[in-house]
Amino acid sequence: MGRTDELWRYDGRRVVVTGCASGIGAHVARQVADLGAEVIGLDIKPPTDPVGAFVELDLSDPGSIERAADAVGEPIDALFNVAGVSSGIKDPLRVVTINFLGTRRFTEALVPRMRAGSAIANVSSLAASAYRQNAPVTAGLVDTDSIEAGIEWCQRHPEALADGGGYRLSKEAIILYGMAQVNALGARGIRINCTAPGVTDTPILDQLRSAYGQAFLDSFRTPLGRAAEPAEQASVLTFLNSRAASYLTGQVIWVDGGTTGETDLAGSVRRR
Repeated sequence: MGRTDELWRYDGRRVVVTGCASGIGAHVARQVADLGAEVIGLDIKPPTDPVGAFVELDLSDPGSIERAADAVGEPIDALFNVAGVSSGIKDPLRVVTINFLGTRRFTEALVPRMRAGSAIANVSSLAASAYRQNAPVTAGLVDTDSIEAGIEWCQRHPEALADGGGYRLSKEAIILYGMAQVNALGARGIRINCTAPGVTDTPILDQLRSAYGQAFLDSFRTPLGRAAEPAEQASVLTFLNSRAASYLTGQVIWVDGGTTGETDLAGSVRRR
Protein backbone atom coordinates (compact mmCIF):
# COMPACT_ATOMS: atom_id res chain seq x y z
CA MET A 1 0.00 0.00 0.00
CA GLY A 2 1.27 3.47 -0.89
CA ARG A 3 1.81 6.40 1.41
CA THR A 4 -1.25 8.34 2.49
CA ASP A 5 0.04 11.59 0.97
CA GLU A 6 0.11 9.90 -2.45
CA LEU A 7 -3.70 10.07 -2.47
CA TRP A 8 -3.40 13.82 -3.01
CA ARG A 9 -0.68 13.61 -5.67
CA TYR A 10 -1.27 14.18 -9.40
CA ASP A 11 1.91 12.55 -10.69
CA GLY A 12 1.52 11.19 -14.22
CA ARG A 13 -1.92 12.78 -14.68
CA ARG A 14 -2.94 15.12 -17.52
CA VAL A 15 -5.09 17.86 -16.04
CA VAL A 16 -7.25 20.44 -17.86
CA VAL A 17 -8.10 23.72 -16.10
CA THR A 18 -10.43 26.34 -17.62
CA GLY A 19 -10.19 29.89 -16.32
CA CYS A 20 -6.47 29.42 -15.71
CA ALA A 21 -5.51 33.08 -16.27
CA SER A 22 -6.77 34.42 -12.94
CA GLY A 23 -8.57 33.80 -9.68
CA ILE A 24 -9.49 30.30 -8.59
CA GLY A 25 -8.46 28.71 -11.89
CA ALA A 26 -4.93 30.12 -11.68
CA HIS A 27 -4.57 28.71 -8.17
CA VAL A 28 -5.90 25.30 -9.23
CA ALA A 29 -3.35 25.17 -12.05
CA ARG A 30 -0.52 25.99 -9.66
CA GLN A 31 -1.67 23.57 -6.99
CA VAL A 32 -2.03 20.55 -9.26
CA ALA A 33 1.27 21.37 -10.99
CA ASP A 34 2.95 21.44 -7.58
CA LEU A 35 1.41 18.01 -6.97
CA GLY A 36 2.96 16.60 -10.12
CA ALA A 37 0.34 17.12 -12.84
CA GLU A 38 0.88 17.90 -16.49
CA VAL A 39 -1.34 20.98 -16.79
CA ILE A 40 -3.20 22.24 -19.85
CA GLY A 41 -4.68 25.62 -18.97
CA LEU A 42 -7.41 27.33 -20.97
CA ASP A 43 -8.77 30.86 -20.91
CA ILE A 44 -9.84 33.64 -23.22
CA LYS A 45 -6.43 35.24 -22.71
CA PRO A 46 -3.03 33.80 -21.69
CA PRO A 47 -2.07 33.90 -18.01
CA THR A 48 0.66 36.32 -16.94
CA ASP A 49 2.20 33.50 -14.89
CA PRO A 50 1.76 30.44 -17.12
CA VAL A 51 1.65 26.93 -15.67
CA GLY A 52 2.08 24.16 -18.24
CA ALA A 53 0.62 24.45 -21.75
CA PHE A 54 -1.92 27.12 -22.71
CA VAL A 55 -4.87 26.83 -25.11
CA GLU A 56 -7.15 29.74 -25.97
CA LEU A 57 -10.83 29.13 -25.16
CA ASP A 58 -13.92 31.31 -25.53
CA LEU A 59 -16.82 29.43 -23.94
CA SER A 60 -19.34 31.65 -25.74
CA ASP A 61 -18.07 30.52 -29.15
CA PRO A 62 -18.85 26.93 -30.31
CA GLY A 63 -16.02 27.06 -32.83
CA SER A 64 -13.52 28.05 -30.17
CA ILE A 65 -14.76 25.23 -27.94
CA GLU A 66 -14.23 22.61 -30.64
CA ARG A 67 -10.77 23.94 -31.53
CA ALA A 68 -9.74 23.99 -27.88
CA ALA A 69 -10.99 20.46 -27.27
CA ASP A 70 -8.97 19.23 -30.25
CA ALA A 71 -5.88 21.08 -29.02
CA VAL A 72 -6.13 19.55 -25.55
CA GLY A 73 -5.71 16.05 -26.97
CA GLU A 74 -5.78 12.92 -24.85
CA PRO A 75 -5.79 11.19 -22.47
CA ILE A 76 -7.32 13.41 -19.79
CA ASP A 77 -7.30 12.46 -16.12
CA ALA A 78 -8.93 15.48 -14.52
CA LEU A 79 -11.04 18.40 -15.73
CA PHE A 80 -11.57 21.55 -13.68
CA ASN A 81 -14.32 23.78 -15.09
CA VAL A 82 -13.53 27.06 -13.34
CA ALA A 83 -14.02 29.69 -16.06
CA GLY A 84 -17.07 31.90 -15.66
CA VAL A 85 -18.48 35.41 -15.53
CA SER A 86 -20.85 37.21 -13.16
CA SER A 87 -24.10 39.07 -13.67
CA GLY A 88 -21.96 42.19 -13.45
CA ILE A 89 -21.29 42.01 -17.21
CA LYS A 90 -24.99 42.95 -17.66
CA ASP A 91 -25.64 40.35 -20.39
CA PRO A 92 -27.74 37.50 -18.93
CA LEU A 93 -27.74 35.36 -22.07
CA ARG A 94 -23.96 35.56 -22.33
CA VAL A 95 -23.67 34.67 -18.64
CA VAL A 96 -25.69 31.48 -19.15
CA THR A 97 -23.84 30.65 -22.36
CA ILE A 98 -20.41 30.86 -20.74
CA ASN A 99 -21.19 29.49 -17.29
CA PHE A 100 -23.36 26.57 -18.37
CA LEU A 101 -24.00 25.97 -22.06
CA GLY A 102 -20.41 26.46 -23.24
CA THR A 103 -18.99 24.68 -20.21
CA ARG A 104 -21.30 21.72 -20.85
CA ARG A 105 -20.30 21.54 -24.52
CA PHE A 106 -16.60 21.67 -23.67
CA THR A 107 -17.01 18.98 -21.01
CA GLU A 108 -18.86 16.67 -23.36
CA ALA A 109 -16.17 17.13 -26.00
CA LEU A 110 -13.55 15.94 -23.50
CA VAL A 111 -15.40 13.07 -21.80
CA PRO A 112 -14.61 10.54 -24.59
CA ARG A 113 -10.93 11.26 -23.97
CA MET A 114 -11.12 10.66 -20.22
CA ARG A 115 -10.01 7.29 -18.94
CA ALA A 116 -11.39 5.28 -16.04
CA GLY A 117 -10.37 6.80 -12.72
CA SER A 118 -10.58 10.37 -13.98
CA ALA A 119 -12.73 13.12 -12.47
CA ILE A 120 -14.52 16.37 -13.26
CA ALA A 121 -14.92 19.28 -10.83
CA ASN A 122 -17.29 22.11 -11.76
CA VAL A 123 -17.68 25.48 -10.04
CA SER A 124 -21.15 26.68 -9.09
CA SER A 125 -21.89 29.41 -6.53
CA LEU A 126 -23.57 30.21 -3.25
CA ALA A 127 -26.07 32.03 -5.49
CA ALA A 128 -27.36 28.56 -6.43
CA SER A 129 -28.30 27.60 -2.86
CA ALA A 130 -32.00 27.28 -3.84
CA TYR A 131 -31.23 24.90 -6.70
CA ARG A 132 -33.56 22.22 -5.34
CA GLN A 133 -36.54 24.57 -5.08
CA ASN A 134 -35.88 25.99 -8.55
CA ALA A 135 -35.14 22.62 -10.18
CA PRO A 136 -38.56 22.26 -11.90
CA VAL A 137 -37.66 25.30 -14.02
CA THR A 138 -33.88 24.92 -14.27
CA ALA A 139 -34.20 21.31 -15.40
CA GLY A 140 -35.72 22.60 -18.64
CA LEU A 141 -32.43 24.31 -19.48
CA VAL A 142 -30.38 21.30 -18.40
CA ASP A 143 -32.47 19.04 -20.64
CA THR A 144 -31.55 20.98 -23.79
CA ASP A 145 -29.00 19.23 -25.98
CA SER A 146 -26.93 22.05 -27.47
CA ILE A 147 -25.81 25.64 -27.00
CA GLU A 148 -28.30 26.74 -29.64
CA ALA A 149 -31.20 24.88 -27.99
CA GLY A 150 -30.20 26.29 -24.61
CA ILE A 151 -30.23 29.84 -25.94
CA GLU A 152 -33.66 29.24 -27.46
CA TRP A 153 -34.91 27.91 -24.10
CA CYS A 154 -33.65 31.07 -22.36
CA GLN A 155 -35.40 33.25 -24.91
CA ARG A 156 -38.65 31.39 -24.22
CA HIS A 157 -38.19 31.77 -20.44
CA PRO A 158 -37.09 35.39 -19.91
CA GLU A 159 -38.28 35.32 -16.30
CA ALA A 160 -35.77 32.58 -15.42
CA LEU A 161 -33.02 34.46 -17.22
CA ALA A 162 -33.84 37.79 -15.58
CA ASP A 163 -33.79 36.49 -12.00
CA GLY A 164 -30.19 37.03 -10.94
CA GLY A 165 -29.05 38.32 -14.32
CA GLY A 166 -28.56 34.80 -15.65
CA TYR A 167 -25.99 33.97 -12.97
CA ARG A 168 -28.24 32.10 -10.54
CA LEU A 169 -29.78 30.09 -13.39
CA SER A 170 -26.38 29.17 -14.85
CA LYS A 171 -24.96 28.07 -11.52
CA GLU A 172 -28.02 26.04 -10.59
CA ALA A 173 -27.87 24.37 -14.00
CA ILE A 174 -24.24 23.30 -13.53
CA ILE A 175 -25.19 21.57 -10.26
CA LEU A 176 -28.15 19.75 -11.76
CA TYR A 177 -26.13 18.79 -14.84
CA GLY A 178 -23.47 17.13 -12.72
CA MET A 179 -26.04 15.17 -10.77
CA ALA A 180 -27.78 14.10 -13.98
CA GLN A 181 -24.49 12.72 -15.35
CA VAL A 182 -23.57 10.56 -12.35
CA ASN A 183 -24.80 7.26 -13.79
CA ALA A 184 -23.49 7.69 -17.33
CA LEU A 185 -20.10 8.90 -16.18
CA GLY A 186 -19.92 6.36 -13.36
CA ALA A 187 -20.32 3.58 -15.91
CA ARG A 188 -17.13 4.88 -17.53
CA GLY A 189 -15.31 5.11 -14.18
CA ILE A 190 -15.49 8.93 -14.16
CA ARG A 191 -16.51 10.98 -11.12
CA ILE A 192 -18.20 14.41 -11.26
CA ASN A 193 -18.58 16.88 -8.40
CA CYS A 194 -19.14 20.57 -7.86
CA THR A 195 -18.09 23.31 -5.46
CA ALA A 196 -20.28 26.29 -4.61
CA PRO A 197 -18.06 29.16 -3.49
CA GLY A 198 -19.25 32.03 -1.36
CA VAL A 199 -17.83 35.52 -1.83
CA THR A 200 -14.22 35.09 -2.97
CA ASP A 201 -11.54 37.67 -3.74
CA THR A 202 -11.26 37.14 -7.51
CA PRO A 203 -11.76 39.28 -10.66
CA ILE A 204 -15.47 38.33 -10.56
CA LEU A 205 -15.65 40.33 -7.34
CA ASP A 206 -14.36 43.32 -9.30
CA GLN A 207 -17.15 42.80 -11.88
CA LEU A 208 -19.74 42.85 -9.10
CA ARG A 209 -18.17 45.85 -7.39
CA SER A 210 -18.21 47.84 -10.63
CA ALA A 211 -21.79 46.85 -11.41
CA TYR A 212 -23.44 47.11 -7.99
CA GLY A 213 -21.06 49.03 -5.71
CA GLN A 214 -19.07 48.11 -2.62
CA ALA A 215 -22.17 48.26 -0.40
CA PHE A 216 -23.58 45.27 -2.29
CA LEU A 217 -20.50 43.20 -1.43
CA ASP A 218 -20.46 44.45 2.14
CA SER A 219 -23.98 43.08 2.59
CA PHE A 220 -22.62 39.52 2.49
CA ARG A 221 -21.57 38.21 5.88
CA THR A 222 -20.26 34.78 6.86
CA PRO A 223 -19.76 33.03 10.19
CA LEU A 224 -16.03 33.14 9.47
CA GLY A 225 -16.28 36.91 9.09
CA ARG A 226 -14.40 37.29 5.80
CA ALA A 227 -14.37 36.57 2.10
CA ALA A 228 -12.52 33.50 0.85
CA GLU A 229 -9.11 33.60 -0.76
CA PRO A 230 -8.97 31.98 -4.22
CA ALA A 231 -6.39 29.48 -3.00
CA GLU A 232 -8.89 28.26 -0.39
CA GLN A 233 -11.45 27.56 -3.11
CA ALA A 234 -8.81 25.94 -5.30
CA SER A 235 -7.71 23.51 -2.60
CA VAL A 236 -11.22 22.02 -2.33
CA LEU A 237 -11.36 21.55 -6.10
CA THR A 238 -7.91 19.98 -6.06
CA PHE A 239 -9.10 17.55 -3.40
CA LEU A 240 -12.26 16.62 -5.34
CA ASN A 241 -10.33 15.50 -8.42
CA SER A 242 -7.66 13.70 -6.42
CA ARG A 243 -7.62 10.01 -5.49
CA ALA A 244 -8.33 11.07 -1.91
CA ALA A 245 -11.93 11.72 -3.05
CA SER A 246 -12.26 8.50 -5.05
CA TYR A 247 -15.70 7.62 -3.63
CA LEU A 248 -17.22 11.08 -4.01
CA THR A 249 -19.42 11.77 -7.01
CA GLY A 250 -22.60 13.73 -7.70
CA GLN A 251 -21.94 16.08 -4.79
CA VAL A 252 -22.01 19.84 -4.33
CA ILE A 253 -19.66 21.20 -1.66
CA TRP A 254 -20.61 24.59 -0.19
CA VAL A 255 -17.30 26.43 0.28
CA ASP A 256 -18.98 29.51 1.72
CA GLY A 257 -17.55 30.16 5.16
CA GLY A 258 -20.58 28.59 6.84
CA THR A 259 -23.29 30.69 5.18
CA THR A 260 -25.53 27.80 4.07
CA GLY A 261 -25.14 26.08 7.43
CA GLU A 262 -26.19 29.23 9.24
CA THR A 263 -29.15 29.74 6.89
CA ASP A 264 -30.31 26.13 7.15
CA LEU A 265 -30.17 26.26 10.95
CA ALA A 266 -32.16 29.49 11.04
CA GLY A 267 -34.79 27.94 8.78
CA SER A 268 -35.03 24.84 10.98
CA VAL A 269 -35.50 26.97 14.10
CA ARG A 270 -38.28 28.99 12.43
CA ARG A 271 -40.11 25.81 11.41
CA ARG A 272 -40.26 24.48 14.98
